[in-house]
Amino acid sequence: MERQGNEYVRRTQKDYSMSFKLQVVEEVEAGRLSLSQASRKYGIQGSHTVKRWIEKYGNLGQAYQLRSKMRTPEQEILALRQKIKELERQNKRLSKELEHSDQKASFFDLMIDIAEEEFKIPIRKKSVGDALKYSKKGAQKSV
Repeated sequence: MERQGNEYVRRTQKDYSMSFKLQVVEEVEAGRLSLSQASRKYGIQGSHTVKRWIEKYGNLGQAYQLRSKMRTPEQEILALRQKIKELERQNKRLSKELEHSDQKASFFDLMIDIAEEEFKIPIRKKSVGDALKYSKKGAQKSV
């Protein structure tokens, strides 16, 4: 937060111009400043703000990320285990959503069947294939 008198003013991403962001990214990528040094030098409040700028606007963002993400084999195994757990949770959630969607589709099909039977009207539209068959037959009859 930036001090103005005795009050703190919270800055947002919109407070920084594109040219300013690019200048900071260039200095970090060139190795003249570290992330924390750039934050302190320019009064950037967020601890990950400069890193996000590098990811978004940096020419060497990928190279910088590779340097900063060097891990020991144990760290890599731990990270992979965490990723597996995350994917398992996501898979479980998506399976539940799919099951729920299937149940809803079956319910709606049943409701349409009942309505068609009760009111003696066709509710479902003919498929595109059926419509083409009928239009071809009609075209052949009129010839």
